[in-house]
Amino acid sequence: MAAEEAQAKSDEIVTVLLPEDEYPHTPDAAENYNESMYLNAFDLDAEVGGWFRLGNRVNEGYAEMSVCVYLPDGRVGFMFDRPNISSNDEMNAGGLRIDVHEPFKHLSVHYEGKVCLLDNPGDMADPRKAFAENPMVPTTVDIDWHGVSPMYGGKPQYADGRELVQDASKSFAKAHYEQHCRATGTITVGDEAITIEGFGLRDKSWGARYWSAITWYRWLPIVFGEDFAMMVSIISGDPERPPRMGGMVLEGNEYKMITDCTVDADWNLTGEQTSMKVWAKTEDREYDVTGEVISMIPLRNRRKTPDGEQLHTRITEAMTRYECDGRKGIGMSEFLDQVIDGWPVGVPRQDSA
Repeated sequence: MAAEEAQAKSDEIVTVLLPEDEYPHTPDAAENYNESMYLNAFDLDAEVGGWFRLGNRVNEGYAEMSVCVYLPDGRVGFMFDRPNISSNDEMNAGGLRIDVHEPFKHLSVHYEGKVCLLDNPGDMADPRKAFAENPMVPTTVDIDWHGVSPMYGGKPQYADGRELVQDASKSFAKAHYEQHCRATGTITVGDEAITIEGFGLRDKSWGARYWSAITWYRWLPIVFGEDFAMMVSIISGDPERPPRMGGMVLEGNEYKMITDCTVDADWNLTGEQTSMKVWAKTEDREYDVTGEVISMIPLRNRRKTPDGEQLHTRITEAMTRYECDGRKGIGMSEFLDQVIDGWPVGVPRQDSA
């Protein structure tokens, strides 16, 4: 009996997060290994901001580098590149650098390069045409993030330290964590300088990743202030099973886990979110949140499988204005969908589409 109890305990799954996880890991053997850091920052009063991501895919020899800046009047500056990398020693590629100054407390982003300046961000639905027909503008970013919350997430593993078995071909990440932050700094696009005095969220993940591994998801990182923020997540990883609901609410300096949630969106004729009603429940209470898209850019990832099938993933990235409990907030509504027969699978077909 004692041996059985010991085995059962060692087979328990626990979530582990260590300060050294803030730095790059030794890649495993998966060809599609991805070490990803993402940070967003918004100024609520000015309704400007941006997000920045590096995904080191060192076993494939390149990094995914994204810079997205939301300017006044609905304009968006965007850059994506796949710069070559030969190691996973740092998060620094394509002009974008992410530094960890103190784990779980202070990170910064610096970017020196260009963005494609879009008066109509919807042009990026056809990236080749968008980059050819819109101006490329010199851009610098210098922003610091200071954590205002505990950490959320980590790496699931067995209690005795064994790794969980991961099917690389169906994986999105083996570890993931997030944190709400205060964000301060500057973004300069051409002659236009933006000061960020606000908030945001940053996350990190590592492990095998294909963007096509998830059927669809709705990810809403939101900040109302230093004492009130949330992240609402709904993920459909398997169309044969119910979606997974989760996330957290920051109340004061403590995270309350979301046990159930819904996101009911309104859509335009191309199936992009325009507004939403969000409901989230913790053990303590329920929250009703409304969201209105300020500025949105559609992005895509395409991959051909070994048997020649062309996979198409669409991600609509929207700076979004939120309201809850009479407080104004800001953040993202990031909606990912696989595109099947020309339409995103998680979006109801529009009558006039």
